[in-house]
Amino acid sequence: MSDEEYIVFGKPHFSEAEIGGVLAAFRGGWVGTGPRTKEFEREFSKYIGTTRAVAVGSCTAALHLSMLAGGLKPGDEVITTPLTFAASANAILHAGATPVFADIDPVTQNIDPVKVEEKITPRTRAILAVHLTGRPCDMDALTALARKHNLMLFEDAAHAIEAMYKGRHIGTIGEASSFSFYVTKNISTIEGGMLCTSNQELASKAATLALHGMTSDAWNRFSDSGYKHYEVVAAVAEAVPTDVQAALGLGQLTHVDEWLKRRNVVWKMYDEAFADLPCVLPAPEEKDTVHARHLYTLLIDQRDDFLMQMHARRIGTGVHYRSLHSQPFYREKFGYKTEDFPHAQSVGDRTVSIPLTQHLTDGQVNRVITAVRDILSKRSR
Repeated sequence: MSDEEYIVFGKPHFSEAEIGGVLAAFRGGWVGTGPRTKEFEREFSKYIGTTRAVAVGSCTAALHLSMLAGGLKPGDEVITTPLTFAASANAILHAGATPVFADIDPVTQNIDPVKVEEKITPRTRAILAVHLTGRPCDMDALTALARKHNLMLFEDAAHAIEAMYKGRHIGTIGEASSFSFYVTKNISTIEGGMLCTSNQELASKAATLALHGMTSDAWNRFSDSGYKHYEVVAAVAEAVPTDVQAALGLGQLTHVDEWLKRRNVVWKMYDEAFADLPCVLPAPEEKDTVHARHLYTLLIDQRDDFLMQMHARRIGTGVHYRSLHSQPFYREKFGYKTEDFPHAQSVGDRTVSIPLTQHLTDGQVNRVITAVRDILSKRSR
């Protein structure tokens, strides 16, 4: 095996200024949910363009809480894509509702609005749009469906912090949106998430539910304005973040647009380098949209062999994602068959993500390019 440095897939980077913000939180005497968390909520909502943001422990928590606050209950159905991380569908189940899959558009790899309409029943209460890899879904079509059938529209924007759709920031179109700050995301607090909405009632409910269903958090109870009693109005697992995480988020957020420019450069290098290879490249951006460039995915036959060969060259890769309907839990619980969602199955069997972060050097990008070309060129001979 090569002695070259391993290129870790999705490796985060924290500047000295961001680390300094963490140390300041430690030294300030308040490390739980407090003033930095509130500031992070304000700054993030300002960036996205919603009136409220609720910081939580993960994007999964944000999805779960948005659905609970939206009033989902057992027996309700939520239509979403099978080509997503398990958290999207799991959150629906956590809220007591039933996930219903609709197949994807094979070009964009996002949920197909035509297939969504086919899945609507009298039990359907909501649509969950997942902006896969940072590419905005067809929000005009999904919004029209939601209005036509009186449904809520939620956005899973875990990959899409910087994404735009026809002049609007992704995260401002649906009833509520959920963002991720996991270690591999475009900005990171190591773990963490944010629920964004302009529905004040939903935001207030979500904030209460995130803290054991309590009406007042510790920062408000123990501030210098005097002690305030809380009331418990629901029984929900805690899902709040810390000021230590918020300190990282505040620092990272200041670089978000600058880092997107760098990923655009890397993306273009990949597009040009792989154009003649036996694989399918990501589709171009749709008109009047901004792609958040979270994941660069190739569709490759004999994908798993490719993964192993890249690892042998000391380059990390990812799979985003194997279709959920083929995963044991969903297959066994709902009786799905391979052929039920042919486009999602086909993409899930062939997709591979290669390194794409703003911190990759040109030398590292060229190492990735050389490895991909070497492996795939041999297949075309």
